[in-house]
Amino acid sequence: MQTSVVFDPLIGWNLIALAAGLALLVVAGTLWRGLQGWWLRGLALGVLLLALAGPHLKQEEREGLGNIGFLVVDQSASTELEDRAAAIEEARVRLSEAAREASSSARPLEIRVIEVAEEPGRNRGTRLLSALDAAAARVAPDQIAGAILLTDGRVHDADLLERFPAPVHQLIAGEREAFDLALDLKNAPAFGIVGEEVTFTLAAELLGTRPEGLSSAITAEVSIDGGPPRPMVLTLGLDQELTIPLEHGGATIVDIRLPVREGELTDRNNRIIATVTGVRDRLRVLLVSGEPHPGGRAWRDLLKADPMVDLIHFTILRPPAKQDGTPVSELSLIAFPTRELFLDKIDGFDLIVFDRYRYRAVLASAYLANIVRYVREGGAVFVASGPAFAGAQSLARTPLVDVLPATPTVSAIETPFLPRVSEVGERHPVTSGLEATAGLGDEGPLWGRWLRQIEVQPRTGNVVMTGADGLPLLLLDRVGEGRVALLASDHAWLWSRGYEGGGPQADLLRRTAHWLMREPELEEEALIATVDGADIVVERRSLEERPNLGVIASPPAGPTQELRLEPEAPGRWRARLETPAQGLWRFASDGLDAVAAVGPPSPREYDEPIATDVPLSALVAATGGAAVWLTEQDVPDLRLVAEGRRSAGRGWIGLAAREAFRVTGIRLTPLMPAWLAALVTGLFFLAAWRLEGQRKV
Repeated sequence: MQTSVVFDPLIGWNLIALAAGLALLVVAGTLWRGLQGWWLRGLALGVLLLALAGPHLKQEEREGLGNIGFLVVDQSASTELEDRAAAIEEARVRLSEAAREASSSARPLEIRVIEVAEEPGRNRGTRLLSALDAAAARVAPDQIAGAILLTDGRVHDADLLERFPAPVHQLIAGEREAFDLALDLKNAPAFGIVGEEVTFTLAAELLGTRPEGLSSAITAEVSIDGGPPRPMVLTLGLDQELTIPLEHGGATIVDIRLPVREGELTDRNNRIIATVTGVRDRLRVLLVSGEPHPGGRAWRDLLKADPMVDLIHFTILRPPAKQDGTPVSELSLIAFPTRELFLDKIDGFDLIVFDRYRYRAVLASAYLANIVRYVREGGAVFVASGPAFAGAQSLARTPLVDVLPATPTVSAIETPFLPRVSEVGERHPVTSGLEATAGLGDEGPLWGRWLRQIEVQPRTGNVVMTGADGLPLLLLDRVGEGRVALLASDHAWLWSRGYEGGGPQADLLRRTAHWLMREPELEEEALIATVDGADIVVERRSLEERPNLGVIASPPAGPTQELRLEPEAPGRWRARLETPAQGLWRFASDGLDAVAAVGPPSPREYDEPIATDVPLSALVAATGGAAVWLTEQDVPDLRLVAEGRRSAGRGWIGLAAREAFRVTGIRLTPLMPAWLAALVTGLFFLAAWRLEGQRKV
């Protein structure tokens, strides 16, 4: 029971103050007039003012509430170093027992344990104070007795709490004097240009106490895409640059590691795995149209629409054999720079497209032979043939025939036909999924028909599309280091015009062109490993009906394991490796290799793994807590101390007894009821009247 006096005024306090002022004037006036009963009048007026203030006796029935303390247990990855986890667990058990002993019926103490582990898939480090703040928000502030943090001190949200309503202690597990080496990646490009170099900035850092015999020069190993490592000498504490060539498009994985030294805390921060995406810079395409026709506009629009393509387009409007008497001075035509394009600068092009081209002395045989050399050494040629391909002016009657995947007959089919994806084409990335762009009818996809096709006889390569009577329509082939595509029709432009509903002309020609220019996503024989959330997805692409579906997976550490691929789509097989260990994984199958980097190889937990009391020192000092190193002394005793008293001493730490309570009942008793106020006021005025009356007699 708690008793106190409270006031419940009958009128506002401002009116009571006004009345008090008037009462003082009245008393002062009676004193000035020399009336002996002035003090009695003052007492009467004071009783009246007190009655207006409404004094009450307040009696509260209270129920005591227990004190709640928090035991925050760090279970992050860095506590696995040394014997920190064991020390933390021992301290947890002993403090829980001490809390039960310190609790009593008069001053109950409840300890709430908060276990803090790393968030899966998020490299945010140890969020110790975030967990404490969330737990404290669910408790009344006057019940919080304090908090004890069992940690190695590596906290990454130390600036979250600047104050706490009770003492905060930190018990630190780990050696104060330790040493570790770490790689710090200062700068890493996300993208680079294929064929050029990218530069990383990194440094080897010494953390903690330097051991004897450690040289300032540290030799690191650098590996690209899982290849053989090459040495790189780093100087401790000095930023240095590493230059890496980008030799292909897509992801290039750079693996840098420091050797592990004796006595080093961990090797988890000795490694950096960075991924750089290689992109092509301004693909150069040469488009040669043998004559003006609607398909030339379609080719030009398609290539100009790609911002990554630099297009040079020539249309042969006036062949050398044409003589019509027009003076040369009146011609506005540009002379075809054959030598410059096909001899001097041919290797600067990523792709050469012959659109409805016919051989008529514009390009000499020597130039066409140079194109053959260009293809064999890594170039790309796309031939979109027209009627001339089946005649005497065919490119197949030139040195270019050596790299063409098919040779024409003398027939040109002039009847409408429906282009269709072949069985091999369903597995080839260039044409796989094209049929999904249109609805399916009884005879195949609902595309518009083409009206002309050149009959050809395949020699090499893959027929990915067929036309009239199942004859080859689109053929793709690899020649030496280069690639060649042959489209046996000049009517692909009908799809772009929407003839009979049109078709995926842009997708077809764009995919073909990018396959010719070695786009990694369109490789027909490939092993691809990608990180999907916490898993790795391994995909095998092949034109074979039944390739080897076994994949050998090599983890960052430990024995290899075999994955079995399952059919995903025509020409594609997949397997999912669930929750793999973090680090660099290597995959191999039928001479194909792939690598995937899972998670950060150097998590934030290991940026500075040496135990410390610095991050939490400001909060501990502000709340009157203590920092105790578990490697230097035993687990301290736990006490409940009065609020405001010292909360730590030699061999002990304290939680505050907050004396919190809950009010279960309230009773108010008037101290100056109206009848009593009237009676007392009247008696004082009567006494003043009698005193002053006797004075007059």
